[in-house]
Amino acid sequence: MTGGRQYDAVAVETAAVVIRRYSTSFGLAARLLGPAVRQDVRNIYALVRIADEIVDGAASDAGLDDASITRTLDDLEAETERAMAIGYSSNLIVHAFALAARRGGIGVDLTRPFFASMRADITDVEHTQESFDAYVYGSAEVVGLMCLKVFLAGERRTPAQINQLEEGARRLGAAFQKVNFLRDLAADFAGLGRSYFPGIRVDAFTEADKARLLDDIDADLAASARTLPALPPSSRRAVVLAHELFAELARRIRATPASELVTTRVRVPNPVKAAIAVRAARGVLPK
Repeated sequence: MTGGRQYDAVAVETAAVVIRRYSTSFGLAARLLGPAVRQDVRNIYALVRIADEIVDGAASDAGLDDASITRTLDDLEAETERAMAIGYSSNLIVHAFALAARRGGIGVDLTRPFFASMRADITDVEHTQESFDAYVYGSAEVVGLMCLKVFLAGERRTPAQINQLEEGARRLGAAFQKVNFLRDLAADFAGLGRSYFPGIRVDAFTEADKARLLDDIDADLAASARTLPALPPSSRRAVVLAHELFAELARRIRATPASELVTTRVRVPNPVKAAIAVRAARGVLPK
């Protein structure tokens, strides 16, 4: 193995560790991807996770102030764009992402909105509907679009088919993000001082608020489900699994009283996750 190939392999292995240690749900879904696709999705997830850690995790725990966090995020974005252009970074996670980006045709039209949303987390504590929509697009929908680029690499699709799949990827990414916001409602407000949903007061959260937010999530999930059969076989089962895990989480949130939701983090039990994974592996599509 040449030096370059060995470095690529180490970068990819490093990215795989990130998804394994940070996300059981996405790690489980990634196992159902075809080998080449799996590698690139892990590479994408790793960069997304590291950026999130700069904003909400390790950087602040290390004592960095907002200005330092902003500079660190800016440096990561600049290094990511450089690596996408030349195919190399001394940062293993960025290098792994660049491998996926160059294979799948991921460009700055997707990475820049992502970093803009990460940057918004440093200063924004409340959202208008306009800023919320922009944030969800940059933090989640573009990640779905990045993954779709990887899924379709080497595929022959018409522009109409690609547009349909892009809509599905965006709606699924939006559903994931909104479910996470709803599940983490209390933690985001108490721990980070954030209220993502416009017009929602965590200290006065009602059943009507919960129902309205979940109806919107269910609409996103339904729209994305309609595009699942058109995905390539190498990615379809994994996306079905991720879709169904979040649909189950949304159902459990709906069954949880609003008064409990602001103090309890709802989870999908591991045996339920396993049953969903078995159905997805068998190719069972959402009804």
